[in-house]
Amino acid sequence: MMIAKIQSQEIEFSIRRKYCDIITVLLKEMKSDSKLICLCSSSDKLLSHMASKSIASLVYFQLKEENTFNVTWLTFCLKTLSDFPKSDQVAECLWILRAIIRDILKDKDLQKADILKKVFTPLDTAFEGFYNSILSHRLNSCQDTSCFKAENNLIGFIDFLEVLVASRIQLGSHFKCQRILFFNTSYILDLTCSSIHYFIKKKFIMLLKKSLLYKAGEDFVSGSLPTLSLQDPYLYKDMLALANIVLQAVSLGWLNQIPVSGKASYFGGNEAQPEDSIHSGPDQVILRALSLVLLKALEIKFQDSIKAAEIKDLQSFMFQLLIFLKQHLKPLLNEHCCAWLSMVFIEQDDDMLEAAKTLLTIYLKFDRLWHDAAGNLCLAKEKETWICLTHESGCNPHCIFLYFLKSIAFDFTVLLDFLISSETCFLEYFVRYLKLLKEDWHHFVSISNCFAIVSKRNVCVSFVTLSHQEKITCLTDSSLENACCDPEQHTLVSLASSQKPSIHMEKQGDDQVLKPNKSNSLICTDNTSVLDCFQSLVNYDSSEDSELESAGNECLANIKQMPLNNQGSTEIREETVRMDLDDKHHTLESKALPLKQKRSNPSSPMVCNISSNNPVLLKSMKCLEELQKAISRLQRRNLFPYNPAALLKLLSHIETISKSMNPL
Repeated sequence: MMIAKIQSQEIEFSIRRKYCDIITVLLKEMKSDSKLICLCSSSDKLLSHMASKSIASLVYFQLKEENTFNVTWLTFCLKTLSDFPKSDQVAECLWILRAIIRDILKDKDLQKADILKKVFTPLDTAFEGFYNSILSHRLNSCQDTSCFKAENNLIGFIDFLEVLVASRIQLGSHFKCQRILFFNTSYILDLTCSSIHYFIKKKFIMLLKKSLLYKAGEDFVSGSLPTLSLQDPYLYKDMLALANIVLQAVSLGWLNQIPVSGKASYFGGNEAQPEDSIHSGPDQVILRALSLVLLKALEIKFQDSIKAAEIKDLQSFMFQLLIFLKQHLKPLLNEHCCAWLSMVFIEQDDDMLEAAKTLLTIYLKFDRLWHDAAGNLCLAKEKETWICLTHESGCNPHCIFLYFLKSIAFDFTVLLDFLISSETCFLEYFVRYLKLLKEDWHHFVSISNCFAIVSKRNVCVSFVTLSHQEKITCLTDSSLENACCDPEQHTLVSLASSQKPSIHMEKQGDDQVLKPNKSNSLICTDNTSVLDCFQSLVNYDSSEDSELESAGNECLANIKQMPLNNQGSTEIREETVRMDLDDKHHTLESKALPLKQKRSNPSSPMVCNISSNNPVLLKSMKCLEELQKAISRLQRRNLFPYNPAALLKLLSHIETISKSMNPL
């Protein structure tokens, strides 16, 4: 209370000075700091907690106002960490350290780097040994009471590690204690597969996720990531070391060793009544976290430079992720591989968009690789194979976008909500994807055609695991061999030579047993094969990644995200709904869709045009068109929170391409 009054600007200076004198007397004559430290281990939990808060406030106050580190507290802290596991005040010590560092990071007026230097310099000598000791300490040999204490120590240690990583990311400093998580991740990965409590495993995995997403400490650190941290070469090395350890563990089967709880939490308790017969699904939180950990690790691995051979690494890791997810999400067995992202992340918007953005970034890096090597015919064919493999690996950006639109029922108001929200990275993802869509229109149309056929025919794409040595063709029709001789159709060869393809299956009979189609594994309709649908995949338009990045940067540079209050968001919603009602012709009516199918020549380059029987493509374009008009009107009324000029330019370009390819 006294420290709070000293720091309050509403209290007169003379009164604040008096409180400072009182604290000085308490520390010098009564040794109050030593008494507070002793009270931290009290059996009275409330007294222990209040003592911990008091000593944390005192140490922080002295660091801020007097630029000194409390010697009594420092001595106790170093002794507690060095004596582990004999010391019995580890949890309290870690909690106080976490509170001190957290308060320093939250203070906007403080010279954080200089203050934290006084904290981390002495910790470096003791923390490395403590890190190894607490993570290698065996819990299964403990008694009930000591085991509870050890688990409590681990929970406090995880929270403390988060503030260390947060300070590492926010300030760009690189003390040993801040970097130890990045270079000694194997201890944590081993613990997630051990017999410790599920809650602790979950906290460790969430810590890895926050670290790789640069979101450690997001609950108490306001503001975006400083530019200094983004340019810190040491931080990149740390993240790369963490990513490599994670990927190495995944390649050794780490994912399959992690238990995923099947129980859900219930209001008022953690158990459902037997008569309720509630069958809870898997823990979606940990599935999302593990998926993002792997995706971000892959993104960091491919951040600087990639090679053509590394496509096998991407494919292998994505296969392992899909196998792991299918063990816990049975509906994935009957879905196309790219549907996994919508199914796993449907309950968490920010994670879903982060995953979509990460996959898009990886895709664009490999796409640039193929474009740079376009002069080599062999590599050009390998690039065509890569496009096919993106479907099998569940990372095709057009499939992911279409599944995303389907999950929101092609509702443009949901996209508008994402665009005005500061809680997701949708703006960044959307700008990058629209640029790709503009350059890759034929590919998108082909995907949407197959998407519509699969939905209409209820055909499912089954993911199968094949060894690296097995090679089977995506298309088995012998006519493809004849097509290879035709110069106009030489680009079709890649689809017939891809490795590890998705096998299309059909539901047969009432028993819902999946059986392969014997005539042709990729026949979609009676007269139209998937070859027709995917013909544009091999006529991939040229697109330089540098142009993509410059356009995206131009768009994002003109946009200044500002958090909206509830009143502003409500006003935009009401205005959007009113505008939508004023223009009834903007509403998509399924009955208005043309029903006559225009048969196209399979070899015609216009096979990718918008067909009148493709509701998926029509709904997608209608959604983007309505979004564009809604943003334009909100901008004219000065209701949009930032300048959307560049975004509107991209949407307008997409609309022009759509109408020019097939004016309806």
